[in-house]
Amino acid sequence: MPHNNLPDLMVRPLVEAALREDLGRAGDITTNAIIPADTIWQAKLNTRQAGIVAGLDAARLAFHLFDAGVIFTPLKQDGDKIQAGDCLARVEGPARSLLSAERAALNFLCHLSGIATETHKFVEAVKPHATQICCTRKTTPNLRVIEKYAVKCGGGHNHRFGLDDAILIKDNHIAVAGGVRPAIEAVRKAIGHLVKVEIEVDTLAQLDEVLALLPTAPVDSVLLDNMDAATLKLAVEKVAGRVATNASGGVTLQTVNAIAATGVTRISVGHITHSAAILDIGLDI
Repeated sequence: MPHNNLPDLMVRPLVEAALREDLGRAGDITTNAIIPADTIWQAKLNTRQAGIVAGLDAARLAFHLFDAGVIFTPLKQDGDKIQAGDCLARVEGPARSLLSAERAALNFLCHLSGIATETHKFVEAVKPHATQICCTRKTTPNLRVIEKYAVKCGGGHNHRFGLDDAILIKDNHIAVAGGVRPAIEAVRKAIGHLVKVEIEVDTLAQLDEVLALLPTAPVDSVLLDNMDAATLKLAVEKVAGRVATNASGGVTLQTVNAIAATGVTRISVGHITHSAAILDIGLDI
């Protein structure tokens, strides 16, 4: 499932920060002590596990930002299905450069491929239902843009990126505002016509209150929080297609298909970004 890659401009600052963190104040003192400066090396980025690849551009940038003379030849695309033993890319250049940039390159590639792979498991688990698997804001600080990109490489969809690109009225907002109606009305007065509004509900009674307000205080989506499958099914029936529905809370690979079977539009899964294991990928001579 190849996906449109992020522009280098968006990824470069993250890779630069990772390289600076690793190089510290004196550079790679181990490699520089052992490897002659004129040694040229060829290596492969090989995966030890099957999965979905993501982060090849971040890996390429790690090598190129350290040494523009490194030749990086990708053999796969982000979003591709890969098998254990597959070669994802070839790298060639000064051995010092390859070794010094190796860990930063692999950290991004392994982490993002792990997210893409975990996302793909959830996407496959909800078939043949039309439900979309979405990520959340439960991401690694400063890595949200690339982690959400990895979700898309795995066939998932992105929920809001931050606090500024969509409205999500949560239980604490409702409590402070004094109820569902004043929260929605305040939001509608404050936002532009292109901003989407989602509201979280914890009970069917609260959902009824939201639905009753649709003619005068509309929302675009209802977040059905921590409801079991039977309750979710009743909620979807009550909504009857008038707004989108988004199930959230404690979703696992074991429960996600039953949730999708209720007919919800989307399922938000924090696990795919905050708890996905890395995909094991190495740099081999």
